[in-house]
Amino acid sequence: MCFRDSIRPTTRELNSQLALKLDRQLNYFSPAAPNPPESLSFPANRLTRSWQRSQATLFCLLAFCLSLANQVTAQQVQYNRDVRPILSENCFACHGFDNKTREAGLRLDTHEGATNTLDSGEVAVMPHQLAESELITRILSTDDDIMPPADSGKRLSTQQVDVLRRWVEQGGEYEKHWAFIAPKKTSPPGSSTKEHQASDVIDAFVRERLEREGLSPSPEAAPETLIRRISLDLIGLPPTLAEVDDFLAACKDDANLAISELVDRLLRSPHYGERWGRWWLDQARYADSNGYSIDAPRQIWLYRDWVVDALNRDLPFDKFTIEQLAGDLLPQATTEQIVATGFHRNTQINQEGGIDPEQFRIDSVIDRVATTGSVWLGLTVGCAQCHNHKFDPIEQKEYYQFFAFFNNQEEPNLKVDDVSTMVMKELATPRQTTIFIQGDFTRPAEPVSCDTPSVLHPLEKSAATANRLDLARWLVDPANPLTARVIVNRVWQQYFGRGIVETENDFGLQGSLPSHPELLDWLAVDFMEQGWSLKKLHRQIVCSQTYRQSSQLTPALQQHDPQNYLLARQRRLRLDAELVRDVGLAVSGLLSSRLGGPPVYPPIPAGIMSLGQSNRSWKESQGEERFRRGLYTFVYRATPPPSLSVFDAPEGFSTCTRRARSNTPLQALTLMNDSGFVEFARALQKIIEDEGIETAFRRCTARHAKPDEIAILKSLDSMSAARALLNLDETFTRE
Repeated sequence: MCFRDSIRPTTRELNSQLALKLDRQLNYFSPAAPNPPESLSFPANRLTRSWQRSQATLFCLLAFCLSLANQVTAQQVQYNRDVRPILSENCFACHGFDNKTREAGLRLDTHEGATNTLDSGEVAVMPHQLAESELITRILSTDDDIMPPADSGKRLSTQQVDVLRRWVEQGGEYEKHWAFIAPKKTSPPGSSTKEHQASDVIDAFVRERLEREGLSPSPEAAPETLIRRISLDLIGLPPTLAEVDDFLAACKDDANLAISELVDRLLRSPHYGERWGRWWLDQARYADSNGYSIDAPRQIWLYRDWVVDALNRDLPFDKFTIEQLAGDLLPQATTEQIVATGFHRNTQINQEGGIDPEQFRIDSVIDRVATTGSVWLGLTVGCAQCHNHKFDPIEQKEYYQFFAFFNNQEEPNLKVDDVSTMVMKELATPRQTTIFIQGDFTRPAEPVSCDTPSVLHPLEKSAATANRLDLARWLVDPANPLTARVIVNRVWQQYFGRGIVETENDFGLQGSLPSHPELLDWLAVDFMEQGWSLKKLHRQIVCSQTYRQSSQLTPALQQHDPQNYLLARQRRLRLDAELVRDVGLAVSGLLSSRLGGPPVYPPIPAGIMSLGQSNRSWKESQGEERFRRGLYTFVYRATPPPSLSVFDAPEGFSTCTRRARSNTPLQALTLMNDSGFVEFARALQKIIEDEGIETAFRRCTARHAKPDEIAILKSLDSMSAARALLNLDETFTRE
């Protein structure tokens, strides 16, 4: 018997300890104890004055708990999976990384801190010894020294207490946070080789998890559903009726080949860059105006067009990153590479009178630090601006070392042909960067130089002094444990409505654990091995059986996995705001296919016309420009168009890594009454009158209508039928 086994409590000892614990908790229910613990699930008033009559019930409960203890004792507790979430949520704010707010000198986020002897002579975690572990004593306490404190508003559940108890019993071992360990490929379940098609790997990992949970994948969606789903996901537009018919015929011969050819065709479409360009522009906090109260227009649409073009030509994501963060610093930088640096010019500009320009320059740098940390690292780096991060191992000093990368630029406009665009340019003489006391730029402290957080891989400098180019290369270094995971997870989120890591902008200690960690790591490593190709990643996901499943929610899935964390089905997702407009334009036959160029203005509601201009004269002045995709709509940073805001389009003040999806009556009212959608309905009305209601229905849904659906639509006049079709849930939902 090893030493660890010799000091582990026996089952009889565990039962005795649990009995004492249960007796301590049951004492709460005597008449002298007015405040029963909230963590127990039964109400106190049933046990106060009927103690004797309830003895039999209590003995049964005790027997059940003892039986449960025997079952769970053998289960190995994993720190990252089971323990860290409990400590992070309840303990790290006072006993974590930030030494300035640490209480009683106790640090629980490291093994050394938890096992050190405190000034009081106590040890929080004494491996294998419950009685000597002050952590366990405090969480079981009935006195004022209970942890978490009564006034914190936090209370551990009995299950959480049991997890911590078993963790200490099993040795109180710590693990490095999973996201700070470089991803590695593991062979997918049921395979002995290491070379696999990624779509098959996706299915292998997902099915293995489903089997463990006693579930099965859903059947494949109908071909009409699949072509519409794939088209909306890859190019943001519904398929034409001819494309649907061709796909249905191809599926009869070979469904896998038909899907593969469909995906390849859509990835070659110039509209792919428009669809996924909007995804990236959310993260770039793109808008066409400056923000603040004046919110004046700005010229930066060339950056938007650069993003669309870069995605269409499948610029490898590592180069995509480097050019946006430091394209101006590349040797012999091209005009396009300099235009790409508009990514960090998407900050607000305050044009009000009497402002302190330095204050708002500093605000822009703060925004760039937070955005870079969130977009590429999936970390809340900005939380260390005023003090050491309370949860993640990022010091305030490290925050300002990161800050220094973005503190050495001027912000010129670059003249390109005729419309200039906003770019970044490095100063010849770097500014001095200091730590700001409590984040206040008027209270500078010690100077710092450019560097990266020590919890991650070290920075390799190309010269004596590091700059943005060094930072960009550090972000996409294969040794970086975060970037590939973060981007793969965000792409996955677009297809399933939720990332493998649900907290897509927080891979830190308070973030959620990945639902399929081996799959996430496999995809992240493969993404880098495949040359950081986003198109290859899209193809791998879309060709998988996991993606191709039906979205039907069965009673079994409703009971066992209603939120679809296990991926036993697809999810119905309401389209993004711009795609709602695009689909309306496409099904009504009005969509302009022109790419790029200056932003256009949506129809203006009659009630807010400026200078008495009529809607008709506005339309005449705009011509066909009003029928362009939502991507090209002029967006004021402070006040986005109402027709976009109502469908949860983000404001441009800060990076958006996941859009909300609400369901409100205002959305239906917009689809019925917005002047743009009324115009779409008129065009669809003509299609109904010329080609029939069945054709119009298929244009909106890609499927044939059922007899009762046709009967209802035919009972309406053609305009009412058109407006009904443009208000169908199915029209603006990706099945």
